[in-house]
Amino acid sequence: MTSGFINYNFILQNDTARTLYHDYAEKLPIIDFHNHLNPQEIYEDKTYHNLTEVWLGGDHYKWRAMRANGISEKLITGPGSEAYDKYLAYADTIEAAFGNPLYHWTHLELKRYFDIDETLGADTAEKIWNEAKKKLMTREYSVQNLLRKQNVEVLCTTDDPADDLVWHKKIRESVDDIKVIPSFRPGNALDIEKYNFLPYMKRLSAAAGMEINSFDELVAALKNRLEFFIENGCRVTDHSLECDFYRDVDKAEIERIFKKRLGGEEVTEDEAAAFRGRLMKELGVIYADKGLAMQLHIGALRNVSERMFDRIGADTGYDCLNDFNYAAQLAELLNSMDKEDRLPRTILYALNPKDMPMLAAMAGNFQGNEEGIKSKIQLGSAWWFQDHMNGMRNQLEALSDVGLLSGFIGMLTDSRSFLSFPRHEYFRRILCNMIGEKVEAGFYPKDIARLGKMVEDICYYNAKRYFRL
Repeated sequence: MTSGFINYNFILQNDTARTLYHDYAEKLPIIDFHNHLNPQEIYEDKTYHNLTEVWLGGDHYKWRAMRANGISEKLITGPGSEAYDKYLAYADTIEAAFGNPLYHWTHLELKRYFDIDETLGADTAEKIWNEAKKKLMTREYSVQNLLRKQNVEVLCTTDDPADDLVWHKKIRESVDDIKVIPSFRPGNALDIEKYNFLPYMKRLSAAAGMEINSFDELVAALKNRLEFFIENGCRVTDHSLECDFYRDVDKAEIERIFKKRLGGEEVTEDEAAAFRGRLMKELGVIYADKGLAMQLHIGALRNVSERMFDRIGADTGYDCLNDFNYAAQLAELLNSMDKEDRLPRTILYALNPKDMPMLAAMAGNFQGNEEGIKSKIQLGSAWWFQDHMNGMRNQLEALSDVGLLSGFIGMLTDSRSFLSFPRHEYFRRILCNMIGEKVEAGFYPKDIARLGKMVEDICYYNAKRYFRL
């Protein structure tokens, strides 16, 4: 096997790119403003026993690749299988993963966390397993120290409004050098058509300490919980919009729809879209008043395989990108807040690459503000099925074409893995290489100081300002 392909100038194909990365981007701290990490594991400073635990526990990116490689489900999510056998199945998959970002991510993680240069494969798997296992079982490789190894300064977890945030409180009291901030994600309150909506209303009611018998009371309960989140450091909110999400109807109709659902009746797709849009508008106005940023992740199609959903449940690798058209709905939703001049700082993420240029152009409709916020409406980073080399490049190009690349707030992991943070390095190298290509081709002046500042802003400072950290 070859070794050392993750070298000093990995991805950096010209002198400008190398200077921008090594002199400006490389050593900046990480602000990871969207992920699915477990705050309890951060507080308890968990350690892992082996690479199977830290790599394959909950990571559906890897699970999908292993299934594509013909691996039995018992070696992916199945209980009872030996950890080493699962690891060998993943090693076999990585050997077959040319072109998939997992190939780069896996080797970046081996290099950055374990100082392992060798390429993972059948002839190196045992040696890599033993070397990593020996290190993982030391306190130097606890969860908090894994974050420190990658210079993580801030990370924003994803949290339900009814959560008690007890682990965030404990982290704040015991960890000084890493800020772990909750994000407010009210999806369970927005998705009125789903089976768990009525039980969730009871849970939210208990958390807020109030009855929820009307739409206004629902908004009040969510506002109550949002204020609790803000007290615990919240700076950002998050929403997954997966189907129609806006219909312009009057307040009486929203009340009728809500009461209908509270009475146990099903709602139509149009009714659900009307309810979702009105609640999003009400929440967005509150976010603006409270100085929070709003993330809209748009376009996931979830739990596509009923067979596997029944077998192993949600968030197990059976989601994909959707292709519904939503430009008009999004324009109406954003306009409903903007016409009151109460549109919060908003990040628009497209899961389907066809939507990137549309969202980049949509952002430009709502940039105007008297607060001096640069790129108030953001085209979000390449997310989920797009966080590969081509996807990141396409997102950067779409943003540059109709907006200001210099105002971009950069990358996130969207991950459940504590080894995922080299993805920021991956993004930073791709960014510097793209800028370098354009400069070396003569399209832009080779003003390293100015370009370097732009790179620093994109990789760190823009996010710090945008989220008011």
